[in-house]
Amino acid sequence: MTKKKIDIKKTLPKVLMIVLVALYLSYLQADPMSHSYAITIIERSCIYSVAAVSLNLIIGFTGQFSLGTAGFMCIGAYITGIVTIDPAMKSQIFYLYGIQPWLENIKLPLLAALLVSGLICAAIAFLIGWPVLRLKSDYLAIATLGFSEIIRALFGWDGLGTVTNASYGVSNIPSFSSLYECVIICVLCIIIMALLINSSYGRAFKAVRDDDVAAEAMGINLFKTKQLSFVISSAFAGIAGGLLAVFMRSAVTSTFTVALTYNILLMVILGGIGSISGSILGAFLVTGSQEWLRFLDREYTFGSLFPMLSNTSIGGFNVPFLRNGFRMVIFSILLMVVVLFWNHGITGSKEITFDRIAGFTKKLIKHKEGNAHE
Repeated sequence: MTKKKIDIKKTLPKVLMIVLVALYLSYLQADPMSHSYAITIIERSCIYSVAAVSLNLIIGFTGQFSLGTAGFMCIGAYITGIVTIDPAMKSQIFYLYGIQPWLENIKLPLLAALLVSGLICAAIAFLIGWPVLRLKSDYLAIATLGFSEIIRALFGWDGLGTVTNASYGVSNIPSFSSLYECVIICVLCIIIMALLINSSYGRAFKAVRDDDVAAEAMGINLFKTKQLSFVISSAFAGIAGGLLAVFMRSAVTSTFTVALTYNILLMVILGGIGSISGSILGAFLVTGSQEWLRFLDREYTFGSLFPMLSNTSIGGFNVPFLRNGFRMVIFSILLMVVVLFWNHGITGSKEITFDRIAGFTKKLIKHKEGNAHE
């Protein structure tokens, strides 16, 4: 057997990138109090990356328009929260309704809790997939969206108060032990989904997406393929929900609204439908942009923004529009501009690779050199 040679030119940039990311994370973790804002953005972006890739798995790679992500995230969040809380704290949290005896003494480590959340979400997706996945297009979207709202209503129902604590939700969930824990778990989840997409199952997903009639003629069982994609996507959505609950240290139904699904769908579309790296990029861009534009939600006077006007008659007046909610207006306008120029997303259906980055850089340099000669 011949040994496969390692291509140093392709391997070295990947190793360097991993080293640089590890060094940056170490720098942040060395003083978490001073870098709490950056850590918060990174953790939230990583969690949304898992949710975005899981949604892209069913929409972008299988071609099934599902909007039930928030519902499965809600299930995963509550399960993870309930089974990771210290038993001594549960009586204080469930003081109004009490807690089921079989839940009272359960205490699992985070990884085990996330695995349980994913498996339960997968089982639920398998059950509801039988009737729901026989629908297509908008009907499938409406059915899964309805499922998401039913889950929210059930978890907030007083009748399930001894399990979910109803509208009060679950609080005092143990947080991540470090930034590394969150990032490593999210990276592992994305790697597993990437390996699946690049396997024979992933090729079956893409065949169903591209032409379901031709796929069926080739011997692919359409329903089983759609169901497998839906189950796996739902399982990782549940894990993302569990991670979000740990990040927020609470799980309440008001977090998992339709707006959350639309926000994750926005990340998928912005990054590129059918691209794993595009979904990750979209998650970081959307999360980072929303945080970066937060200064637009504060009121300013003309004098505070323009010191030369501080002693004039208009210096004490508030700048128009700058108030709570204006950040999302500007964010929406920026998104519209991006979609107009990149209507297939920033990456399209392609993945971001070092070869593509190098090629883009060379074109950019040649373009600048050409302009300089002119």
